[in-house]
Amino acid sequence: MRWSKAFIPTLRDDPADAEAASHKLLLRAGFARQLMAGVYSLLPLGQRVRLKIIEIIRREMNELGGQEFELPVMHPSEIWKKSGRWDAIGPEMFRLQDRRGGDIALGMTHEEIFAHVASELRSYKQLPQIFYQFQSKFRDEARPKSGLLRVREFTMKDSYSLDLDEAGLDAAFDRHFEAYRKIFKRLGFDAIAVEASSGMMGGNQSIEFMLRSDAGEDWIASCEACGYAGNVEKATSKLPQVEDEPGPDAPEKFATPGVRSIQDLEDFEGGAPGIRQIKTLVYRVDGQDVLLLLRGCDSLSEQKLLDGVEAEEIRPATGEEIQAALGASAGSLGAVGVSSYVIADEALRGRRNMTTGANEDDFHLRGVDIERDVDVKAWLDLREVEDGEPCPMCEKPLAIYKTVEVGHIFKLGTKYSEAMDAKVLDKNGVAQAIVMGSYGIGVERSLAAIVEVHHDEAGIMWPLDVAPFEVVISVVKPKDVACSEAGDRLYDALIAGGIDVLLDDRDERPGVKFKDADLVGIPYRLTIGPKGMADGVVELRSRRTGEVRDLQIDRAAETTIDTVLDERR
Repeated sequence: MRWSKAFIPTLRDDPADAEAASHKLLLRAGFARQLMAGVYSLLPLGQRVRLKIIEIIRREMNELGGQEFELPVMHPSEIWKKSGRWDAIGPEMFRLQDRRGGDIALGMTHEEIFAHVASELRSYKQLPQIFYQFQSKFRDEARPKSGLLRVREFTMKDSYSLDLDEAGLDAAFDRHFEAYRKIFKRLGFDAIAVEASSGMMGGNQSIEFMLRSDAGEDWIASCEACGYAGNVEKATSKLPQVEDEPGPDAPEKFATPGVRSIQDLEDFEGGAPGIRQIKTLVYRVDGQDVLLLLRGCDSLSEQKLLDGVEAEEIRPATGEEIQAALGASAGSLGAVGVSSYVIADEALRGRRNMTTGANEDDFHLRGVDIERDVDVKAWLDLREVEDGEPCPMCEKPLAIYKTVEVGHIFKLGTKYSEAMDAKVLDKNGVAQAIVMGSYGIGVERSLAAIVEVHHDEAGIMWPLDVAPFEVVISVVKPKDVACSEAGDRLYDALIAGGIDVLLDDRDERPGVKFKDADLVGIPYRLTIGPKGMADGVVELRSRRTGEVRDLQIDRAAETTIDTVLDERR
């Protein structure tokens, strides 16, 4: 490809509304353009990178024995209703009607559709199977942001393992785990595997692959000492044992005028620190009032609540509902003597001499013994871990930081196969629901994640395996016949050697060419100029290291090919 003929619309300045590094650079370097909020066009450079990412993923899926499909984007509502997700999923799903009034969804994922395909399997002898595809997904994100990191239309590699039993699922899950490690290494970044919530997908286990980045929206807790990591929606810590002093024989009521928060009670004379307070939250769970108890210093992880309680609807109670249930406003609530269903966080188990609301505005209770005074119906891990808390595995301090999710793998079990009647006969002739796993990687998100990791002030620094071109030949003076002809010879020789090469034959100042090459991020630059030609040399520069070598013109192509092929290996 000659730069003079290529569509590479670089920009001098960062777009005004771009914040993430990848967003700025992919627009500036001419890889993408925004069509509307959360929807982007990939330009030729972006498409070249995208196709290389797809090929890396495809190679690993084929190594697993995967078979590639292409399933529809438009799905009839009936198939989603069978799994229960038509009503369970909110406004994130794009829905439309055809001319006959039929309800249709634009696929945000394909579990139901692949399970429908799998219903054609008949015998255990046809298992195991791995099906996969690269397909567009649609999610009506409430706040699309950060360029390609959070969008409403994107490409996903989604694969599905089909097995006869849980042991087969475990093996497929582990094989996908290792394949994902290899994929992310080829893409040029180290992804952290973390325990995660399965959310709307269902199933009993999931692992997210996370990339540390300030542009991310997910927070994880990670231990550098032992490698433990978990999304804060799932992560735990090993809290130190608290020895409470003996309290009174019964809770004591005391006046707390104007106290409406945990901090207010900490500051109140005769109050208590947050660690010695019981925070009471009221939630509506399938229409019933449920009280959630945590230490005053802790925050609720709603995802842990969702994972721990089987319910169709969970939401915080309104102020009116709280008043009707407990007779007081938020800030004066407690669970002593109430008839509502009470769920307490494990960090409160065994605690005594605590302080909580008295269910009367401007009054609290001190000397509360959890086991004696509160009728706890269930104990769950409800709290979010905090930075510096002891790791649950080795007790070293946890670090909490922002990440971007680049992959997610799920053990689905039989949720979708049961719904779609995807069953096979086992060796005894008994029908068994197929045990499924689901494994996803967002292609364009991976593209942006690579840029988040590999950039500097001058622009992008693509790893060789995914670079749009491996070498750019910068002809300093294309009107100089000797320089132009040398550039053409090098260009032809590199192409013959199997190298992806871009010839910058534009009639531009050298500084413009060099800045553009750095911005676009091509790994190697060959510079041809009159001075070098007079000495019989061209310059080879590494974008990543800045290392510069002078190559003899008659061996420049051979040396460059060897350099690129060595790095490919």
